[in-house]
Amino acid sequence: MIKSRNKRHKMAAAPAAVRLQTPAHVRWATLAILLVAALILSWSMYDAGRKAGIPDRIEPPREEKTETGPEMERLSQLNARLQQENDELRIKMAGLDQQLQMDQAARLDIASQVKTLQGENTRLKEELAFFQNLGSASGKAGQRISIGGLKLEKGKLPGEYRYSLLLVQSGVRGKDFHGNLELAVNFQQNGEKMVQPLTSSETSDDSSKKLDVSFRFYRRVESTFWLAPDAIVDSLQVKVFEKGETQARLMQTVNLSL
Repeated sequence: MIKSRNKRHKMAAAPAAVRLQTPAHVRWATLAILLVAALILSWSMYDAGRKAGIPDRIEPPREEKTETGPEMERLSQLNARLQQENDELRIKMAGLDQQLQMDQAARLDIASQVKTLQGENTRLKEELAFFQNLGSASGKAGQRISIGGLKLEKGKLPGEYRYSLLLVQSGVRGKDFHGNLELAVNFQQNGEKMVQPLTSSETSDDSSKKLDVSFRFYRRVESTFWLAPDAIVDSLQVKVFEKGETQARLMQTVNLSL
């Protein structure tokens, strides 16, 4: 019994542990004080570093300015200007070349016209002299037909030849002259002398057919004929026949004009 009481007495006398709880406003106030202290410490360290010469931020190295930019721009402008001048000169050259070609064509055309007019002028002078000398021209008794301005010339193409002549009726010209012409060209080919009759393509393709002519005062006869390009023409012979006659009233030969 005594032990049981002592045990109870000991149990009743044992001290109890008490835990005190901190109020919420105290905890928030403490946290605020700590934050303010941290900010003050950070600002103090920043200010001390700035005063010591440490920059706020590290700036990237600045590029040194050089003359490359302006020089490139100047060269680009010069290149553009030269390109424009070249284009303008090219256009002018094309215009001048076209004008030169036109001038050359006009000059050649004028030269051709002058040559044609000179030939026509020479022919007219020859015909005028021929007509003026008709009254005093000598010939066979009773001859009333004359040949003037007989020519044989080369054409522009190989193997091309051209002839021209003027038939004139002199004396008493009460009626028209009716007759025909017989033309023959003398040439050499392959070392041989040859003769080829000429006919009018307007009348017949028959080589034996003579060229018919009819006129009262005068008649101009001219035409073109062709031979082989290797043929060498010597002369052209013309015979005049009156209609119904077999003997030539007149014969004349002309050499090739050089």
